[in-house]
Amino acid sequence: MQVDWGKNAMIVATIVGFGKLQLRHLVLDYNGTLALDGALRTGVSDAMRLLSQAVRIHVLTGDTFGRARKQLAGLACTLKVLAPDDQALAKRKYVAELGPDQTVCVGNGRNDRFMLADAALGIAVVQEEGAAVEALMAAKIVCPSILSALELLMQPVRLAATLRS
Repeated sequence: MQVDWGKNAMIVATIVGFGKLQLRHLVLDYNGTLALDGALRTGVSDAMRLLSQAVRIHVLTGDTFGRARKQLAGLACTLKVLAPDDQALAKRKYVAELGPDQTVCVGNGRNDRFMLADAALGIAVVQEEGAAVEALMAAKIVCPSILSALELLMQPVRLAATLRS
């Protein structure tokens, strides 16, 4: 298991009983996942800077607080602000266009359930806002914080302890 920080950047992990992950895209929910009340959580910027050397980062949000663009300024990521209607389906479509087999998704909300289920690796986080049961059931891993989820991706050997059979 490795993170390729070079020209052909990706996160690679072969996990017994689970399969091989070759992750090129990281799709992140914003509110409730990266941010609390519209503000990025402490440590998230640093983790995103590091991970952006290994994967392409995409942030999907309804931008409830209208702060996502400013909070993410200077970070190597693509921000997609979604219309209020059918956000779950919009997130699913976005992941489908990237290629779900090479995508890891992180989220906490009911509107994240489809992208978590469809991705090669779906990670739900349970923080101050909680997590929707549908998101938890769709994820392959549940983490107590966004930083612990991002650290799993920086140290993919840790994925084996959770996902191997």
